[in-house]
Amino acid sequence: MFQKAVFPGKYIQGVGAMSELPALIALLGKQGLVLASPTSKDKVLPRCGIDPDGSRLAIEPFRGECCEEEVRRVSAVLDRSHADVLVGMGGGKTIDTAKIVADRAGIPVIVIPTIASTDAPCSGCAVLYSPDGAFHSVCYQKANPAVVLVDVSIIAAAPARFLVAGMGDALATWFEARSCHRTQSPNECGGLSTSVGLHIARLCYETLLSYGPAARLAAEKHVVTPALEHVVEANILLSGIGFESSGLAAAHSIHNGLTALAETHSFYHGEKVAFGVLAGLQLTDASKEESDTVYSFCEEVGLPTTLRDIGLENGDREKLRTAAEKACAPREAVHHEAGTITPEKVLDAMLAADALGMRRGGRGNARRRGRFEGRMNRRSENV
Repeated sequence: MFQKAVFPGKYIQGVGAMSELPALIALLGKQGLVLASPTSKDKVLPRCGIDPDGSRLAIEPFRGECCEEEVRRVSAVLDRSHADVLVGMGGGKTIDTAKIVADRAGIPVIVIPTIASTDAPCSGCAVLYSPDGAFHSVCYQKANPAVVLVDVSIIAAAPARFLVAGMGDALATWFEARSCHRTQSPNECGGLSTSVGLHIARLCYETLLSYGPAARLAAEKHVVTPALEHVVEANILLSGIGFESSGLAAAHSIHNGLTALAETHSFYHGEKVAFGVLAGLQLTDASKEESDTVYSFCEEVGLPTTLRDIGLENGDREKLRTAAEKACAPREAVHHEAGTITPEKVLDAMLAADALGMRRGGRGNARRRGRFEGRMNRRSENV
């Protein structure tokens, strides 16, 4: 295999960055269609000076799930609109839907995340789910987004839980990149990691440890600070480039397995990935020092450290076996880890991670204070 790395065409981040949208559409085409989450349409676009009813931009509301049915529906809307630039504005599932639709239509996509809850915005792949929210498959696009436009004032206005979930997704980047490098496993663009991919993945982890707690405080107060800016960049750009150019491993496979359990559906992608990181540390025999560092970080920012924290109150072994088996499906990235990975090993790693989290006292008072903040249906991730 060759070494490969991929990047978005442009990455623009800052307060008021939305003002760049008209010029970017004009740069890439003639007519734009915005696929917007309901909150983006009703609250974010008007706040940015764009009237959803009076704007020259055609605006189509996203219906809540990145599934094949929604992709076909939006594709039909795009055909009728004659737009030659698609804009995806919202959370991870809105963005992924826009990426798939634009790729199938052969037109550029501009991604505008309104939350920093995943590393989806910069990547050239998207996750399809079933209509009821279970992981289905990964779709790879021919190219990464033409533009990723991140208005930090919009990110800061969202509930802090989204930013914390994004830290959970980003937390996996370095550990999975390291595993792929050690086993010479392929990254998400079909090659081996470059040095720049590995260094970006490591920088992502270091940024989270340095600025994560302060960024959460800023997000809770809905203010923009340097710490928030750093973590937004880590969640979206560093993690996006890092995972795609260096690869996935246990954490995301365990997330995919957990989606098979209905009890986890009200928890966000990054929250389940964070638990996958902790289970992955048990699976790969991480040192006590490294494990303590990651657990402490999760506890301080409010990420899950036990099965109870992601809705699995009883830690039922047979129910968890279903998740472990799904995590170990033949094409899953968990097999990028060293050695032979089996459902039994993954099951034991999840139970061991849960036991250690319970011994440490769960997520602590900081997370419990925020637990009910925006106790939202999973579809709210499309803010």
